Amino acid sequence: MRIITSVEELNELYGGTSEASIAKVTTALTPLYRRMIEASPFMALATVGPEGLDCSPRGDLGGVVRVQDDKTLLLPDWRGNNRVDSLANIVRDPRIALMFLIPGSNTTMRLNGRAVVSIEESLLASFEMEGKHPRSVVVITIDEVYFQCARAVMRAELWKTETFVDPASLPTPGMLLKAAKGDFDQETYDREWPARAAKSMW
Repeated sequence: MRIITSVEELNELYGGTSEASIAKVTTALTPLYRRMIEASPFMALATVGPEGLDCSPRGDLGGVVRVQDDKTLLLPDWRGNNRVDSLANIVRDPRIALMFLIPGSNTTMRLNGRAVVSIEESLLASFEMEGKHPRSVVVITIDEVYFQCARAVMRAELWKTETFVDPASLPTPGMLLKAAKGDFDQETYDREWPARAAKSMW
């Protein structure tokens, strides 16, 4: 198998970049970039730590992050499985990367920066939902932000309902757990999961 072993080989293979691919990168939010990010209810959060890389889905009503200013985003950490992989990485290595999706739009937003995990009480309280607060808030400092070429979302036909997969055709979470741990009680897990999730969203 032939493989690329240097950046020089990559550049020779792919050629130069366009003016737009460079010009779109900014070191802070522009008003239009802010509109895009505030419209996004879902993103992927990538972090790095001593054990390696992690990429975690994050979603929230009315926008997945709060824009504090043109250099700072706030990400509440709501209920989950308590693995804290992303947070454990951030407290040891602040580098992060984000990719925001906007349902119905083929344009995604990408952001690289640094983060800290805050437990400031007033900050936690400011995110109250149904009387509950997040356990922590990830405070993100922007190093660079830009929009991504729409081709990947277009090729995937991500928002085309006719291409949506029927969830009933896929393995359930209980089935996936049983495949990983043979004696796992998949029936009970799948039966109880919807009600448990509904009661522990925040």
